[in-house]
Amino acid sequence: MPVRPLPALAAFAVVLLAATSAPVAQAQSKRDLAAAATLQQRMDAAEKRYRDALLAEDEDTDGAVPAAALTEMQAVVAACAKQKGCELPKMLATYERLLKATPQADDGDPDSEDEDPIDEGDLATGNVPGSADASALLSDEGQRFVRMVQFNPAVQAGIRRWLTDMRPSLMDSYENYRYMQHLMSPAFKRHGLPEALLFGIMAKESNGKVHAGSRAGAVGPLQFMPATGRRFGLGNDGTGFDTRYDPAASADAAAQYLTERMAQLDNNIELSLAGYNGGEGRALRVYRESGGRSFWDVGVYNQFPAETKDYVPMVVAAAWLFLHPKDYGIRWPKVNSRPAVIRLQQPASIYELTICLGNYGSRDGYMRALRNLNPRWDADSSMPAGTTLNATTRIASLYSRYCTRGQRLQLAEQLVASNVQSALVRIGPMTSTGGDAVANADAASATPVPSKPKPQPPKPKTHKVKRGETLSSIVRKFDCDLGDLARANKLKAPKYAIKPGQSLRLEGCKG
Repeated sequence: MPVRPLPALAAFAVVLLAATSAPVAQAQSKRDLAAAATLQQRMDAAEKRYRDALLAEDEDTDGAVPAAALTEMQAVVAACAKQKGCELPKMLATYERLLKATPQADDGDPDSEDEDPIDEGDLATGNVPGSADASALLSDEGQRFVRMVQFNPAVQAGIRRWLTDMRPSLMDSYENYRYMQHLMSPAFKRHGLPEALLFGIMAKESNGKVHAGSRAGAVGPLQFMPATGRRFGLGNDGTGFDTRYDPAASADAAAQYLTERMAQLDNNIELSLAGYNGGEGRALRVYRESGGRSFWDVGVYNQFPAETKDYVPMVVAAAWLFLHPKDYGIRWPKVNSRPAVIRLQQPASIYELTICLGNYGSRDGYMRALRNLNPRWDADSSMPAGTTLNATTRIASLYSRYCTRGQRLQLAEQLVASNVQSALVRIGPMTSTGGDAVANADAASATPVPSKPKPQPPKPKTHKVKRGETLSSIVRKFDCDLGDLARANKLKAPKYAIKPGQSLRLEGCKG
């Protein structure tokens, strides 16, 4: 949403100096105090309108509301400078808060250098030592990686694939990575490895989906097999959670693994990647038998399986694009990834949060971000009130606005509690008429009488609500008809409020 940028703070300083250099005012009258209070109320109301506009449902708004709010605030500041008893520093503090919260205006120029949301330096958070820069680690005198990309047809083909049919996967990988960047990149920096390499591996392995898994048993954003994971501290943490799914832990393990491979293979990045994908034993054997020749030597290349032959150039290509997006016309998705936490005010599942949060500021909403940042929770598990979830400042703001009360929260609870069985009408067995009835009767008389079925254990008639349970989770657990269950227990839609220890009659339930 384009908005007019706030006036510079330097301009406000001039106003402040002018106001403070005036002669000392006489004792403030009641009228002055009332006028100052009115100005403060106008400023508070304008700030609220401005912040509400930034979280408006309609992202395509032309910016008229925030622009009007800014105009009002400017008028209030000007009036405050002339009004006895008005706290001008407090007004300026409001401007400063909004200056930090205001998104940059979009001038619509697709070739503008300032339009790319994150530049190469920003991708590495501006803090990467020279030894961790890809152009240093992956090159001889700063040129080898450049030549690899420019003259290696396999890497060029990888770039072409990422930019064509795999472009959606590349964009998804980038967006997912940005949410987890603060968790994953520090491990690679500590080991002197380029962040671009981390992105390339993650993009090829999982597209940044923390809960991804392979048929072979590799799981997590960086796809560790169980045995390899255990070597580097990954696995069951004692609570039943497999830390291969944890972004920070898996990144640290990957950095250790690659550091070990690089030491074995004379810092040969291609063979190290081949070992990551195709097995470290094979990579070391090929390296020794070939006398340390390049991965691209035909005698070396052909000793790796087809998957590894594809894997190495695709990782290098993704790493290159991560570092040089502008050269290839890439405009990465804008991601508000500043970390924050939310504390649930009532039980909820990630499904419910995904619905009530909406998708303001994100094309696909926030389900993937919440799952990646909170890998211990299943998407449909009800999390008890008081649970702390990793999130971003935007998710936290949307949660406070839409997921603690109101119609959107009620809608999310109702949708998650819905059950297909409640849509079916049960009116008894189907029968036929006419000649078919006679034929069916003859067939029935010729059919042997079935043996008496074994008695089934009685179905539970009541259920005591446990802490963290919602009506939707009970509906799923006992395969209930939501309407029947709610009517039997006099629960009112759409909230269907229940509390721990409450005894529910399980009417309309199958199991």
